[in-house]
Amino acid sequence: MPSLASIENWPVPTAAAAVVRADGTVAGSHGPTGQRFPLASVTKPLAAYAVLVAYEEGAIDLDEPAGPEGATVRHLLAHTSGLAFDENRVMAEPGTRRIYSNTGFEALGDHVAKATDIPFAEYLHQAVLEPLGMASTTLEGSPAKDGVSTVDDLVRFAAEVQAPRLLDARTVLDAMTVAYPGLAGILPGYGRQKPNDWGLGFEIRDAKSPHWTGATSSPRTFGHFGQAGTFLWIDPDAAAACVALTDRPFGPWAVEAWPPFTDAVLAELRARG
Repeated sequence: MPSLASIENWPVPTAAAAVVRADGTVAGSHGPTGQRFPLASVTKPLAAYAVLVAYEEGAIDLDEPAGPEGATVRHLLAHTSGLAFDENRVMAEPGTRRIYSNTGFEALGDHVAKATDIPFAEYLHQAVLEPLGMASTTLEGSPAKDGVSTVDDLVRFAAEVQAPRLLDARTVLDAMTVAYPGLAGILPGYGRQKPNDWGLGFEIRDAKSPHWTGATSSPRTFGHFGQAGTFLWIDPDAAAACVALTDRPFGPWAVEAWPPFTDAVLAELRARG
């Protein structure tokens, strides 16, 4: 895909990207897709998927207590537990505000580890990474931000999310559907959004502006970006997903480069039919 080659113009030392269709075929790739990059918050969708496997296995329930008083697993997945961004401090009643929280995902990891008696990094490996053949992906600390992976591995994950084998399709539909609709909040790097819609571990584009996806991305687009200069989006209307990993931290360069890149990818997919 010529659109993917535009990553050569990004002001980053190294970048790799790929597009995978809903049927699992790779539409195109560019750059060192086998190179391992820190994911930063693109770790969260992987962690969330493992939490959902634990739910389907009966180890946990989405509506059981977890995290701060009054919060549940579902609240933690949807960033509505009330926990602060990066400290164990309660800032709101559960379900009343969308407060993006690394601490919440760390609480999720602890909750699943306690319920399964398996360290969360190992549970993620057994539940998601190993079955999908993601041999180059590891969790080296926090389930909120310490994943390391390759474009090739994340293509496998994006294919799974589009055509689930590890989860019931209804569970994935729940994850990509707005949880606790209408809540406002800060989208890191992009300011206050009203509403700031999220599913279960995935951010949902809806009509957010500004946003890290494209102007032509469908409102149903969901995914995540990371402060390591990384992103993964899945656009159900385009029946495709895109992964891009870099070794330059997120900043104004990404705000400028990512949306037109995504629009070019989507235009090329439409032209191909």
